[in-house]
Amino acid sequence: MPRPTAAQFAYGSATVVATTLALLLLFRTESGVGVAAVGTTALALGLLVALRLPRPGHPTAGGAGQTATDRASAAARTHQALEGIGARERVPAARSSERPSARSSARTDEHSLRR
Repeated sequence: MPRPTAAQFAYGSATVVATTLALLLLFRTESGVGVAAVGTTALALGLLVALRLPRPGHPTAGGAGQTATDRASAAARTHQALEGIGARERVPAARSSERPSARSSARTDEHSLRR
């Protein structure tokens, strides 16, 4: 069985603490059986949250499990959405000249970190 990640520990623990406080305040239980039921419910919910987090290096629903056609159709939808909001009009066209002007090279040198 793989070891849990730090994110799983953090989210699971935070869920247990928050759920326990919320349920104790919501139900205002004072009996031992009620506190045990709240604690058991909070632990089960924390375990569920921790196990539902994606593990690093494993394919997720939208990642490596996609086929080439799925990726192509998603790219086409993104392209259409960007054209719909006019994103292509905001992107400056590439310069046709091969040699940059002296003014643009001066601006580049002005902001260089190699001084």
